[in-house]
Amino acid sequence: MKRTALLGFALLASAAALAQKVDIDFDESVDFSLFKTFAVRGGRINAKHPSLDNSLVEKKIQNAIVAQLKAKGLTEATGRADLNAGYLLGARGKTEIDVVPAGWRGRGRRRVVQHYTQGTLVLDLRDAARNQLVWRAVCIETASDPGKIDDRIGKDVKKAFEKFPPKKK
Repeated sequence: MKRTALLGFALLASAAALAQKVDIDFDESVDFSLFKTFAVRGGRINAKHPSLDNSLVEKKIQNAIVAQLKAKGLTEATGRADLNAGYLLGARGKTEIDVVPAGWRGRGRRRVVQHYTQGTLVLDLRDAARNQLVWRAVCIETASDPGKIDDRIGKDVKKAFEKFPPKKK
């Protein structure tokens, strides 16, 4: 019974390590209230898995960025804009190995191997007039299947823009 509980705990601990993480950084000297318009000016996908490296995923990311910036009160521009938005999506396979007690009275050891994909979505906003980075979000998502990262892109972008525009510290 203890062995099963310990193995279950190890698997839960590994799953907890596979959680979504979003980090935000921004230029504190910038007055974000001056930005009224934006345009998505490009992005890149650097993933070997076909469920992530395709034009449908690019469109999903772009649509999510547009939706979030519009929700923040900015207007999408077709020509010159105050902010230029860009993105980079990368993904790679990873393996995590845990050694847990097993066997009679916990004297043995058991290796638990977990394979997963880690996806990283970087969202950048640049001041178009100065061509300088003013805001960046880095979203790290893990899943057992790369296709599941594609399913979470909208949630990642939404979570990244929850704290936009940033408050000065």
